[in-house]
Amino acid sequence: MRISAIWGLIALVIWKTEAMPPRIEGGRKQEQPRDEGTSYDSLELGSYDPNLDNYDLSNYEERAIKNDYGEPTPKVRLTEMGLVVKSRGVRATGRALKMDLLYPLYFGPLSDLGLPTCLVCVCLGTSVYCDDADLERIPPLPQETTYFYARFNHISRIQSEDFKGLRKLKRIDLTSNSISTIEDDALQLLPALQELIIPENKLIFLPKLPGSLVRLDAQFNNLRGSGILPESFKKLEFLYLSDNEMDYIPVPLPSSLRSLHLQNNHIQKIQEGTFCDAEDHKYVRRVLEDIRLDGNPINLSLTPNAYFCLPRLPIGSYI
Repeated sequence: MRISAIWGLIALVIWKTEAMPPRIEGGRKQEQPRDEGTSYDSLELGSYDPNLDNYDLSNYEERAIKNDYGEPTPKVRLTEMGLVVKSRGVRATGRALKMDLLYPLYFGPLSDLGLPTCLVCVCLGTSVYCDDADLERIPPLPQETTYFYARFNHISRIQSEDFKGLRKLKRIDLTSNSISTIEDDALQLLPALQELIIPENKLIFLPKLPGSLVRLDAQFNNLRGSGILPESFKKLEFLYLSDNEMDYIPVPLPSSLRSLHLQNNHIQKIQEGTFCDAEDHKYVRRVLEDIRLDGNPINLSLTPNAYFCLPRLPIGSYI
């Protein structure tokens, strides 16, 4: 009885040994020849080995992605030494980046933090979002930038070089910073700029602005009438200057103007030619339908001839 059991056990061991897959030196499963285009899923079930120790799993994810989709996208990681970028065998670290084509295209120029702007901020297409990033100045922007947002930071000054060469830039939003100065030519040479949004800052005056500007929002600053250069307002449609120190309405106002907000300032009077042409009573401003003068120390009823060309009377006190 014992002899039969022993022989049965020996037979079982021999059967298990013969069923195991062949091994090569190093403990790895011998690879089966297959066509270049064959995927792992299409292999015969007989070649499957449940023991993962028999497979080379190094770089498995990268090889799988390359097999299914082609060359993988560049890998980016941060180290104590700086930025490491790998793509098609190219490696660069810190400020010594050598990727003349790929590096500026994906990440933009280096910021003051020693990192490309698009790693400090968020870049989506041609839009750059740097909101609440503890910035103290405008970071270097990619040349293709069209929309730039840097709200809720600590920027105190806009310098002439900050937006140099950004010929496609359409919108700048610097809401809630500490900007007190915008240098000459910092904005005037931006041919595509349509929207300048800079409320909740510390501006006393504005520099020359590009003639392409359509919207200017400078609410909650310290602007006075003498700090505005209205000759820049060639195509302006929306002018928001509420909650400033304005003591008069900046003229001349462009015929394209649709909305004018000047509430909560120090305006005390309006001239008859502020909105209308005092010499041409047939002149009509058809698009200027939104004028707010409430919160100013002015009685609008004292100058009735100042509104005959408007489709609607300004909002304000008539007492």
